[in-house]
Amino acid sequence: MKKSQDLFDAISDSMSQLAKGETYECVCCDSADELPMPSTDRLKDIVRLCREISFPGFFAAKPVHQSSLGFYQGVCIEQMAHKMRREVYAGLCLKHQKDKNFCPDNAKNQADAITADFVRWLPSLRQLLIGDVNAIFAGDPAAHDRAEVILAYPAVRAISGYRIAHKLFTLGVPLIPRVITEIAHSETGIDINPQAQIGERFAIDHGTGIVIGATCIIGNNVKIYQGVTLGALSHPDADKDAVRDTPRHPIIGNNVVIYAQATILGRIHIGDNAVIGGNVWLTNDIPDGAHVTQHNAQNSHAITTTNHTPQ
Repeated sequence: MKKSQDLFDAISDSMSQLAKGETYECVCCDSADELPMPSTDRLKDIVRLCREISFPGFFAAKPVHQSSLGFYQGVCIEQMAHKMRREVYAGLCLKHQKDKNFCPDNAKNQADAITADFVRWLPSLRQLLIGDVNAIFAGDPAAHDRAEVILAYPAVRAISGYRIAHKLFTLGVPLIPRVITEIAHSETGIDINPQAQIGERFAIDHGTGIVIGATCIIGNNVKIYQGVTLGALSHPDADKDAVRDTPRHPIIGNNVVIYAQATILGRIHIGDNAVIGGNVWLTNDIPDGAHVTQHNAQNSHAITTTNHTPQ
């Protein structure tokens, strides 16, 4: 009987402490007027539908036939757009719920316009993803065909999630882009911030542990191996908080290869056609065509250059 009373007292004590309003600052979502919250499950479904629209048949629950492809694509696009409009609206509501001038009807109109822009962009998404798949396949002799790359490689899930999220970020959608890339992160172990700018034909090999920061800029035909970090140096401001809204991540040129476990930090520039070796730590600019190894990483006079182009 005493154990039951102890448990009752513990529950009562926790309830009284956790119910105090001041303890909920910044951690409680007080949604006024029953405004919707974003749904992780629906966002996962949106990403799946976008992948299926780009690669029909690979992410579907049933076979897709060429004769009915147009109809099938139309159904997928309509389903995706309906879910997207709802989630974009929910994201706008969550961001502005404390704003006294927030108008749900205006947010609905904004969500409609954003969704329409995203739907118009779907053909471009497919072209981008085809380029990424071709780059991954061309650079990996272990891949038997592009179908294997599309269906099995975590890189395709991470990059497609990033490209969807980045487009939504450029359209001004709050929160939702980050949730989408974190879904891909949890699926693959590849962490790409949706704000990062990544060019065409982006290849990731293996991929686990890759981190690409928010203000990173990556050119075309870049290949990155597992464990690579494109990050920022830690420079807290006067209040000891992270410095925000300033370029703080690397700029990677075209035709660059970065091998496993390399760490590249700060707003530095890695020149076109450079090759960064494994386990290198870099905080300084690297010229075009450079080959950087652990031995020469911090010695600019020892860095060799070549006209290397990644395969």
